[in-house]
This record gives sequence, structure tokens and C-alpha cells, in this order.
Amino acid sequence: MEESDGTHVGEITYPPKDAPTIQGMVQYILMNKKIPSTIPNHLRLSSVDKEFPRHLIPEETLCYHCPNRMVLSDPICITQKAKILTTTGIVQDISTYYKYCPQCGVLYRYQEWSEGLHNFNDHVLLDLPLCLTIRNLLQVHTAVSRIVEYLELTTGVQFPSADTVFHGYLHFEALTNHEYQYSCVTCGDHPPVVIMDLHKKASFHLSVSDLAQPPEDFNGDVDSEQFWKALTEERIARGFVSSKKAKSLQFSVPPSFHFWAPWIGRKTRRSNCVLNTEFEKIRPAKAAEVSEITVSEDRLRDELCKQKVQVIRNLCRECGLDATGSRTDLLLRLSQEMKSREAYDKVFEKIWAASGGWAVIMCPCGIVYSLKCNIRAESPRDFADMLLSWKHMPNIVIYDFARGLSTHTNLRQPQTIPFSPFEGRLMDPTAENIVKAKAGNVKVSLPWLTCKKKNPDTNGHPITGSAEHYVLYDRFHEDNTKDARDSLRKLRLVPQLAGKVNSQVVEQLFAKLKKNNYFLNMALLSTHVFLMRNIIHHYNIRKNEERLDHMKKEFQNI
Repeated sequence: MEESDGTHVGEITYPPKDAPTIQGMVQYILMNKKIPSTIPNHLRLSSVDKEFPRHLIPEETLCYHCPNRMVLSDPICITQKAKILTTTGIVQDISTYYKYCPQCGVLYRYQEWSEGLHNFNDHVLLDLPLCLTIRNLLQVHTAVSRIVEYLELTTGVQFPSADTVFHGYLHFEALTNHEYQYSCVTCGDHPPVVIMDLHKKASFHLSVSDLAQPPEDFNGDVDSEQFWKALTEERIARGFVSSKKAKSLQFSVPPSFHFWAPWIGRKTRRSNCVLNTEFEKIRPAKAAEVSEITVSEDRLRDELCKQKVQVIRNLCRECGLDATGSRTDLLLRLSQEMKSREAYDKVFEKIWAASGGWAVIMCPCGIVYSLKCNIRAESPRDFADMLLSWKHMPNIVIYDFARGLSTHTNLRQPQTIPFSPFEGRLMDPTAENIVKAKAGNVKVSLPWLTCKKKNPDTNGHPITGSAEHYVLYDRFHEDNTKDARDSLRKLRLVPQLAGKVNSQVVEQLFAKLKKNNYFLNMALLSTHVFLMRNIIHHYNIRKNEERLDHMKKEFQNI
């Protein structure tokens, strides 16, 4: 075997420095070195006695790029000081090698998961049990930095930096053959009832004013597969170049209005082309929807009440108010001050528009179907984009700003009126119906929620057969509005839903996700987005497994 300093052999440079060579290696690894989503048991378990090969050589002998399948070079040593990180310590002095094609110059490195290893950057490798341990600890809200600290305390060995281990783990997840189905085993790919909300506490470092405007011909259509593939390639490229170098070689995915997409399961969305019309948020709203979608003072006050007392004190200072006293005193002062436009704008900027957050669509079972990292502050537009990207729009949408969503979505598609009848209300908003609804003296039965229509409507939902689409409030948010007509959007008016739909599943999810903010919010935006989709994927998998186990037990008891 040839040995080198790991940088030059003739005209061959390793690791590669130019973008085309790196791109070729990234594409090859993604296509040919995928790790199965279910790793064989004999590779999952950690063992102190496990022996690893000392010389890690790529298994390829022929060039996959050359038509004549050129024979590759002999293995060339990159380093003799590579480390294998495990849950029980570090295996030192491992030799890693690469090969190259003498004809086309393509490089091949060791990337063989079947030996229980994951090669991150030829100098640091992780064994698969460690990768799975990190995955599971992230599910219980433990940052990789804390995991590394724990490993060092337990083993008495100094590990590489937490940042290196973190990116090594993300490299592993990028190469794992996840399907990211985002689908419930009970509700299928097209749930008739969904619950939507925004995870506002997740934030990121981004100056929206620095974002360029999209091309003039951009209509909001984004290729979802291409966007998420680019994020995955960025993670793989980190095995060859640093974050700063990756940016200069255009291996990073910066936020932009025209190349930024939600994740929607492949079977749930209508096509790979999904909507992201956030660039429209900076344009004046249509006159017909201004009063409907503007964040009301009452809704903003409700969000203000959820803030920590220190945030409220700081807001009082910024508005020139006395910042002493109890939480109640502070809220009363701000509430009075918010009647002025200047104070309202300050509170809005601090509470509502500080971060785009994560827009989430879930089924009542608690499975996430759609996930979108908002670049700008929340708007009904974000949820409309996702719903209009679905192959079959749900019959019932539960959202804390139901009126705004209905108005915005119907104005977007006036030819079809997505939310109808009655603009997504359960009944015609006559004075009589409003009085009955307020008094709780009316019920609106939707029998197709429990038994599909024998004669389905044209363009009816595949589960219910109904082409009716309603936007409703749950009982915790129905008082967010002062519009009397919204009394006809109460979830409890529908016997098939009242008391049977846990509309708080989103809040329960957010309570879990909030525990990740201390490390997610410190990450670069593309890292934040990639990891969030992955964390939610494993959350969905676990929830589905729990439901399957529950159903099996029920059938056994019959």
C-alpha cells in the first residue's frame, strides 16, 4: 500500500479542494453508501470487547464513473492517527485510506457501515451504537455537548470537540435511509381532521432584511425534494470541508424566499412541488383580508400574558413605562399603552414577529404531517401554503386563528373556495344561528366523519367522501376573537368531534420541543432545520410504534 501525508499523490489532492470533485464524492456516497433505517441487531449493541479493523480501506476496486470500469489505484494512507469514538471510549491509531481512478481522477474513501462504523471526516469515526445513543438522547432533549461531557466523565478519555461529534452524528443521519413518511398508522396519508399551530419558541439567527427578493417570475412553487436534498448534501460535505469553506464552495443552503420549503410526506403532498409564498408577506395585504388576518390587540395581549416576567419588564422599559411592581401591574400598564400604535408595534415586534418559528400540522393522534420553518413572522399564509400543497385537503382544520386562515385561503383561490360552505363555518352566520351557537343550543352533525358517504361528493376526501371543509377553534382558543360569527366555528358544536378530539396534541408536542431550544436555537439555520425534521421523524416513529403496540394489545384482549 502506498503511504502519503494525506494531501498529495502526484496530481491527486486529498481531501479534495475543488467543488466539482467534492460534489462528485458527495453524490456517490449518497447514492451508494446509504445506511439502512433499521440497523441489524449485532451492530446496534455496544461492547467493550468489540474489535475494529485497524486499516480502513474503501471496498471499491473499479471506478463506477468510467464506462470501461477502470481499475482503481492501490490504497493510499490518509492518516495513521484516526480515532473511533464509542460509548465506552476511543480506539486510537486507526489508519484510513482512499483510492483514486487513474483515468478520471475520481476519489473513493472508506464508508462501510457494515463493519459497524461511520466515517465522518477520515480522522474521526463513530461506531454505530454511539450514533444511536446520540439519536435517543436527543429524543429526551440532551444536547450533544452534554453527551460528550458525560462520555468524557464516564470513560476518563478526552473526546474531540462537541461540535465535531455533533456534525459527525448529523453526517450519520444524512446518510441513513430515512423515508420521512410523516404519516399516522391510524389516520393514513390523508387525515380528514388536522390540528395546526406555531412553535414560536424555536428561533434562529437571521436578519430578514438581508434576504434578497425572489426572481420576478417566482410564483411560490418550490421543489421540496431538491431543497431537502440540498440540506442533506450540505451535511455530507461537512465530512470534507469546514462550514466556512462549504459556504465559499456553495455547499451551504442559506435561507431565501425562492428556495425554502416545508416538509410534507411524499404520499400526503400533491407533488414534489410545494408552496412557499412568504415573499408575499412584505407586500400590502388585500383590503378584504386586512381586518381578518391582522393580529388583533386581544390576540397579542393573550401572547403577552404567556411571556416571562423579565420579558414584560423589558418591554415596559422600551415603552417608557414603570418597570417595577408585580406581573399583573406590568401587564396592566402595557395593556393600556398598547392602545397607541407606537407601543403596539413595539410589543408586536418583540412578541409576535421576533422569529418565524415552526408551523406544524398534526393529526389528532399526535403525528406530525407537515413541518415548516418560517423565515418571517407567522401568518395564515404559512398554513395555507402547506394545506394547498396537500393532495387532499382535510375536512376539518383546527387552528387558533380560524377566521384569518379561512379568509386568506379563500381569497387565494376564489375559483374553488377551499373552505366552504359558509366560509368554513359550521352554519350560515345568520343572527338566529349565532344566538343559538352562543347559547350552546345547536349541534351540527357531520356523520361522514365516522362513516364514509355512500355517494361521495365530487372531489370528496378519500376517507370521508365529503367535499366540505371547515376551519374551527378548539375550546381553549375560541375566545381569541370578538367576531360574533366565530361562535359558529366552535369544535364542540360537532357531536362527532366534541370530547373525542384532543386538540391539545400540538401544545403537548411543543412542550417537548421547547426542551430542545437551548441547543437548537444556537445552531446555524440550515443545521437547525435539518435536525428538527430528523427529531420529528424519530418522534413520529416512536408514536406510531406506541399506537401499534396499543392496537395489538386491544386485539389480543378481544
